[in-house]
Amino acid sequence: MQPKFRKDDFMCMLEPWYKSLNDPGKAQEQVLLDLVRMYAGTEYGKENSALEVGGVEKFRQRFPIMDYERLKEYLEEVKKGNYKVFLPEPPVCWVMTRGSTGAAKILPATATHLEQILACGARALVNYVVRKRDQEMFSGKILNLNLPSRVSALNIGDRTVDYGYSSGTYARFFPSLGNVGLVPLQEEIDSLGAGTTKADWERRFELVYSKALNETVTAAMGVAPVILSFARFVKRMYGKKPKDLWNVRALFCTSVRKIQFRYAPKLRNYFGEVPVIEIYSATEGVFAQQIDDLPYVTPNYDKYLFEVQTSRGLKMLHELRKGEWGRLIISSCMFPRYDIGDMIESMGKNYFRIFGRAKTLHILEHRLYRLLFGWFL
Repeated sequence: MQPKFRKDDFMCMLEPWYKSLNDPGKAQEQVLLDLVRMYAGTEYGKENSALEVGGVEKFRQRFPIMDYERLKEYLEEVKKGNYKVFLPEPPVCWVMTRGSTGAAKILPATATHLEQILACGARALVNYVVRKRDQEMFSGKILNLNLPSRVSALNIGDRTVDYGYSSGTYARFFPSLGNVGLVPLQEEIDSLGAGTTKADWERRFELVYSKALNETVTAAMGVAPVILSFARFVKRMYGKKPKDLWNVRALFCTSVRKIQFRYAPKLRNYFGEVPVIEIYSATEGVFAQQIDDLPYVTPNYDKYLFEVQTSRGLKMLHELRKGEWGRLIISSCMFPRYDIGDMIESMGKNYFRIFGRAKTLHILEHRLYRLLFGWFL
């Protein structure tokens, strides 16, 4: 029996987001207040007089911007077992990044962080279902194309703790949303090992294909190039495209820039004329997602504090005028004023796009695109 779509079941996930978009400034003030209270419970927060922070200007004075190299110094202390040096609560687990732009980072994940991953990670899907009234989405399963959640181990205090890729770890913690589950299970992916060679990926893709073949699949969610690689694998090995096998309703794509322009046309070639919905996420959080058919993302102002280092100085993200852009600084339940290393541009009215990493080549490329094409890339 097909589950009946009930809008009220999911509005609790969406209403705080929608409300924050009506008044981003107020939402960000509340987030800052909540964050400094959390930071005040850490040694780092006490050293920087977190409880004396009364607004964003004081926050900037007390808490310097921090990149990963600086963050690592504090995380080394956390690994010794003293989480209060830097974190408001103990890590539930440790996770690693894909290392697509350099060496993989290994980061803690607290209970509050994991709760936010679930709450914000579900918003793109739930918003799509509510907006389109697409009952079919909840009648099937989501292709699980994540990396392994168990790769190696860390010594944390007097314990040894397993860790793996963040996408797989989050999938293991949250294997379903209501009636919608992942196929295959993350534990099945983990059983194939932690390799990332072509042969490793093909074993993973074969597992996904074999487990999903006789299932009703309504979506895929994950890193855009991985979803595309899986589709090409299916076509090469079995002579069919995913659209010939499943009635996929939408694709939820993350982790690379210019998803709508570089990947969406190729993905539709394999999956059919379906919505390609962008999610701006990283190991450090789920920061924004597409709210409608426009090819931009809209921030989770109710969960994270967003600043931007522009050519004219620091601004709050919501203060950017259309066309303004700069380097994104994010404060979360774990990390205050963290330089995430991404470049963001305002498209006006709470619409933004991540156009690249904070590297000279990407910035020069962006300047050239703006010069030649204006708003349209």
